[in-house]
Amino acid sequence: VPLRKMLSKVSLPRSLFNGGNRLTPSRYFAGAPANFSSFPLSGNMKSCSPRITRIQELEYILKDRRNQPLICGEVSPRLLVPDHIPKPPYVESGELPKILSEFQIHDSSEIVKMKAACKLAARVLEYAGTLVRPFVTTDEIDKAVHEMVIESGAYPSPLGYGGFPKSVCTSVNECMFHGVPDSRQLQDGDIINIDVAVYLDGYHGDTSKTFLCGDVNESLIQLVKVTEECLEKGISVCRDGASFKQCGKMISEHAEKCGYNVESFIGHGVGTVLHSEPLIYLHGNYDYELEYMMEGQTFTLEPILTIGATEFVTWPDKWTILTADGGPAAQFEHTVLITTTGAEILTTS
Repeated sequence: VPLRKMLSKVSLPRSLFNGGNRLTPSRYFAGAPANFSSFPLSGNMKSCSPRITRIQELEYILKDRRNQPLICGEVSPRLLVPDHIPKPPYVESGELPKILSEFQIHDSSEIVKMKAACKLAARVLEYAGTLVRPFVTTDEIDKAVHEMVIESGAYPSPLGYGGFPKSVCTSVNECMFHGVPDSRQLQDGDIINIDVAVYLDGYHGDTSKTFLCGDVNESLIQLVKVTEECLEKGISVCRDGASFKQCGKMISEHAEKCGYNVESFIGHGVGTVLHSEPLIYLHGNYDYELEYMMEGQTFTLEPILTIGATEFVTWPDKWTILTADGGPAAQFEHTVLITTTGAEILTTS
C-alpha cells in the first residue's frame, strides 16, 4: 500500500476528461491508500536527472490502443465487516492516521505475527490474480478479496483508511495507484495492479502485483517484467546496516537502463501500523540523513514504473491516480524483514 509524495502541479493534456469533467491536478505521496495533503520529509531532495521517456513507444500505444481510456464506473456500497473481526484503530476512530515516526522493528514473537499477516496477504493476492480475465469487474475482485480476508479472521486494511471505500486497490492500465474497484469490466489487453493489505492479530501485511489480462501488448508485458525486476534488485541490497539510498539507486538505475521512469514514489515502514517511517524513496537522487536498515525492521518496497512521464492527475473521488499523459503504469510490492545477512520477503505465498 503506497504513500504519496509531494509533487508540483502538472499541466493536464486536453484529452484527459472523466465523463465530461476535467481531471484535477494533484500532489500525492505514492502508495495506497494514504490521503494526506502534506507531510514533513527528512533529508534533502537532489535534482533528478532526466529519464528516457520512450516517447515514440508511448505515442504508438496511445494511438493503437484497443481499449478506451479509463472512466469512472459505478462504485457499490461499502462492504460490511462482522463485529468479531478485530479492526485497526483508524477504523474505530474514523480519523485519518498519522504517519508513525518510529521505525517498525520487531522481536522474535512479533516477527511471528508479522509473518502470519504477510503470508495471508500473499495468499489473498494470489487468489485475486486468478480472477483476472476479460469481463470480470474490479468490484467483483474486491468482493472476493473481502470475503477471503474476513473468512481468515482478518480485516482488509484499506477499508476505511482515510475514507477509502473498498477492501483492495485495483489500478488498471494508466491508473498508477489507489484505483477504487467499480463496475468497469476488465478488457482483453488490460494490465491491472491488485494491492492487498490485511490486518491480522495486530499486524499489517502489504503486497501488490501487476497482472496481465488476456492478450497483452508486448510493450506492456515488458513494462510489467522490468517493474518486477526493479523490485527484486531493490530487495537484493537490503540487509542490516544497508543504506536506503542504495536500495533506491538499484531500482532507479535498472528502470533508467530499460528506458522507464520511477521518480515520484516511495515505500514505507509497516507493522503494527500500515504506514510509518522510514519513507523509502525508490530512486537514487534522494539524500537520506543517517537512515540505515536495522535487523528486525519491516517495510515495503513498491516501485511504480511508467513508459511516459511520472506526472499524474486525480479523479474527483480523490483516490484514483492516473498518469497525466495517459501512458500505462505497473507496480509490484513486497513487505520485507531485515536480517543480519539480507532480507526475507514476507509476502510470498
